[in-house]
Amino acid sequence: MIQEHPERLIYIAVGMMLFGCIMPFLMVIHVVESTFFLNFLSYTMQVLGLLLGISGVAMLRAKQKKNSDDEDRYR
Repeated sequence: MIQEHPERLIYIAVGMMLFGCIMPFLMVIHVVESTFFLNFLSYTMQVLGLLLGISGVAMLRAKQKKNSDDEDRYR
């Protein structure tokens, strides 16, 4: 299912990256109390978002290349 819709994976990755950037900012301006769990969670979400985004873009490019190869059979 993920390989059929890599756009969804990219959207999830962007959300995770935003969470990973906004939470430390909220902790710095003392809107949210800084705890070990929230620090670890924001770091983990940022790293996983980066990895999911890279894999989503790679799957999207592979999908586009596959479609372009199917259309251009007589090259």
